[in-house]
Amino acid sequence: MKKQQRLVVRTAILLVLLAAVGYTIYANFFTEKTAVAVGSTAPDFVLTDLNGQKHRLSDYRGKGVFLNFWGTWCKPCKREMPYMNEWYPVYKQQGVEILAVNVGEPKLSVKKFAERFGLTFPIVIDQEDQVLNVYNVGPLPTTFLIDKNGKVKQIITGTMTKEDIRRHLESIKP
Repeated sequence: MKKQQRLVVRTAILLVLLAAVGYTIYANFFTEKTAVAVGSTAPDFVLTDLNGQKHRLSDYRGKGVFLNFWGTWCKPCKREMPYMNEWYPVYKQQGVEILAVNVGEPKLSVKKFAERFGLTFPIVIDQEDQVLNVYNVGPLPTTFLIDKNGKVKQIITGTMTKEDIRRHLESIKP
């Protein structure tokens, strides 16, 4: 009797595992992934910043958005953050917003990083990497330049110099 119960339990576990593997294969190979591309409308999202304020991308319509995905452990991100911070007040007055999306790190780590660098632009945390996945972000940093109509003008992967950032902010002024 016990052998028969064990067989039933093992069979059930095996079926659940096979179903999970089957679904994973299906989801990765047979479902269409729509990557965010230059010229497409930037997918909307809502994320919360370090002060508890919610930021919805579509609320920035009418402004250019410099959407930067980053991590505290990312050395190129550390290099470009001070440049972004330096240009932020200049371009904010001209209708360009910088929105930095941290990729799922603890709020305390992100807050300490922001304080250490004196960052003044909005920093939101993508706790579950949902926005990261929708935007199909690979290596960090990755920046999406979004125009006043919500269209992606350019996608930049890798670190930028102070002049690169200025030029890109300039390119998305409304």
